[in-house]
Amino acid sequence: MENIVIIGNGIAGVTAARHIRKLSDKRIIIISAETDHFFSRTALMYVYMGHMKFEHIQPYEDWFWEKNRIELVRGYVTQVNPEEKKLTIDNVSSLHYDKLIIATGSKPNKFGWPGQDLHGVQGLYSKQDLDLLEVNAPNKEACKRAVIVGGGLIGIELAEMLRSRDIPVTFLVRETSFWNGVLPSGESQMINEHILEHHIDLRLGTNLKEIVSDENGRVKSVIIAETNEEIPCNLVGLTAGVTPNVDFLKDSGIELGRGVKVNRFLETNIKDIYAIGDCAEQHEAIGNRRPIEAVWYTGRMMGETLAQTICGNRIAYNPGHWFNSAKFLDIEYQTYGWVFSERRKEAHEMHFHWRHPEEKICLTVAFHQDSKQFMGINTFGIRMRHELFDRWFNEERTVDFVLEHLADANFDPEFYKKYEADIISKYNADFGTSIKPKKKSLKRIFQFN
Repeated sequence: MENIVIIGNGIAGVTAARHIRKLSDKRIIIISAETDHFFSRTALMYVYMGHMKFEHIQPYEDWFWEKNRIELVRGYVTQVNPEEKKLTIDNVSSLHYDKLIIATGSKPNKFGWPGQDLHGVQGLYSKQDLDLLEVNAPNKEACKRAVIVGGGLIGIELAEMLRSRDIPVTFLVRETSFWNGVLPSGESQMINEHILEHHIDLRLGTNLKEIVSDENGRVKSVIIAETNEEIPCNLVGLTAGVTPNVDFLKDSGIELGRGVKVNRFLETNIKDIYAIGDCAEQHEAIGNRRPIEAVWYTGRMMGETLAQTICGNRIAYNPGHWFNSAKFLDIEYQTYGWVFSERRKEAHEMHFHWRHPEEKICLTVAFHQDSKQFMGINTFGIRMRHELFDRWFNEERTVDFVLEHLADANFDPEFYKKYEADIISKYNADFGTSIKPKKKSLKRIFQFN
């Protein structure tokens, strides 16, 4: 029986295991040093905030693994020997594989700041990080102030978590506006305002110089690079992005860049070794995507794709049109296609931006200046249908068509307020058009005959 070994029990590795089991009777072993069982990483914040218990974010019951003949090994892989097709676990035991899937995910970036390894300094990625947060910031009495370094999605999640326990937060963001390398300026400005309204001390254009220790080796303050201001704190959250977790592979002969180098079939340079998820790095980026994609749904898709290849149906990884979703405190964010920030967009990319005059709701649509072809959309506070945008991209629809049919794409519940008329009115004023919103049609949405 062929022995399939998967290192890592995140969404990529577990999806691969589940789909290999659906397609075959191969022996499947998952190795993880993080937890006994798979959990939803994106829901860790809700455990700290008291909305869920940890067992609630484990999608499968403990009996699921034995019933589906997926063996679980708790341990850390310290060495991979491709010549002997052997792994070393915790420098003690060894395990043979016929095919190896590397799905080890990411680890928080550290940039060599003085004091970055002190007690009270941590990231927010793993179950261990969540447990550590309960030690470092159990309440506002034990943690008088937290400082978060890095203005991405994990940073704002950590800020929301800490504020749920009334812990004061200072948020150091090196950019001049929050996440403005990704978001267009109107959206970034709205999020700046929203962060401040949640009583978070947002410091834009600010860099960390040093983390200062007390006499016991715990963090007691940080020093700002630009001003030398010292901010007393009991917790420093390092959320300045993540890096593929591949250090254990450096002497294996497996080709590495920032991550494990793979082709379109998720194959490494060594036969029978594959990489998926956050730790996989495409030799050449797919379209506008980055070579490494630390995104939940792409990890899932890679797992599904590779399972087919492992089971004899070799197919290339094809993630389709870009989409993603996140949450900025209580504002839901969705993006479909490509809407680049001013720092990244090309000359032909035009933007239409609409913002509600009172509520934190906005929308940005990107389109080609000459052809008016629809390129992408960002929405904040308005839910949209993913499958409909997918269809419109495939049909190469114009921006006028998309805005006319925006009611079809709206996925908000029945009694939510709708904004299509206001959005189209501003679009007509901005671009000298005279389009009119069409009423929602289930026949169009689901393409009934």
